[in-house]
Amino acid sequence: MAGLGRLAARAALIAVCALAAPLCLAQSFLDKLLDGARRATDSVQRLQQTTENFSEDQEREIGRQWAAVLLGAAPLVDDPELQRYINQLGRWIALHGERPNIAWTFGVLDTTAINAFAAPGGYVFVTRGLLMRTRDEAELAGVLAHEIVHVTRRHHLNAMKSSASMALGADLFAWLGQRAEARNAETTRRVVSGARELLARGLDKDDEYEADRLGAALAARAGFDPWGLPGVLQTMNALSASDSDAALLLATHPSAASRLDAIGPAFTPELERQPPRIRGSESYRKLVGSLRARPVEGGER
Repeated sequence: MAGLGRLAARAALIAVCALAAPLCLAQSFLDKLLDGARRATDSVQRLQQTTENFSEDQEREIGRQWAAVLLGAAPLVDDPELQRYINQLGRWIALHGERPNIAWTFGVLDTTAINAFAAPGGYVFVTRGLLMRTRDEAELAGVLAHEIVHVTRRHHLNAMKSSASMALGADLFAWLGQRAEARNAETTRRVVSGARELLARGLDKDDEYEADRLGAALAARAGFDPWGLPGVLQTMNALSASDSDAALLLATHPSAASRLDAIGPAFTPELERQPPRIRGSESYRKLVGSLRARPVEGGER
């Protein structure tokens, strides 16, 4: 794609893509995400502070490291038009959320694994595998809204306070307190390793239920049919436990059936009375259709 639009789309992604270079490995997506993850054993004294003690700049820096983990497991789909579209869509939805002023960054990962990820500070990624399972733009909007809620409610930062993540949190406090040029390489490695572990383990089920309920309402505020997210959950409910592309999703989330039950309270009479909402767009049909026709870069991941 020629012109300023393409250059802008590439420029918006270069900073994120550059972070992944040291992490690229010749393994499956799931293996890469799990590889090297171990618990650090440093002091957890400073983690007694609340997660609100992270400034937005610090939260963004944490997110940059976590984004590097994800991009080391799978690169972005090499399609600037698709990446620009997912950023425009995601940012529009985020504008209707609780933290519209974050520097939101969205991307489509080039892997057949069926999943979506959020990282602190406004990073949201959906995999090619999940994107191709959506049936219309409302379903994609529901997925993005769910991940946006994880960021706005600081679910990942709060998870650092759990017993399994406290060493990661202590490392983060120490790491963030240093100037970039003075950061210890071993601590940085543990921060990245801990991010892998937390991403691979998943969030508490109550966080997932909350992201579903608030995500459906957020998608509706942005003008999309709120039934898009339940539609995705129905697709997930039909996934086979033997499907390797669904392995990480099924291991890190509550069952789709329980999520469908829990999302019910989001559909209040007020929400139901809303006028007809967006289900699809020409951009979605064009770009997702083109994606389905192209092989994964470098073969199956």
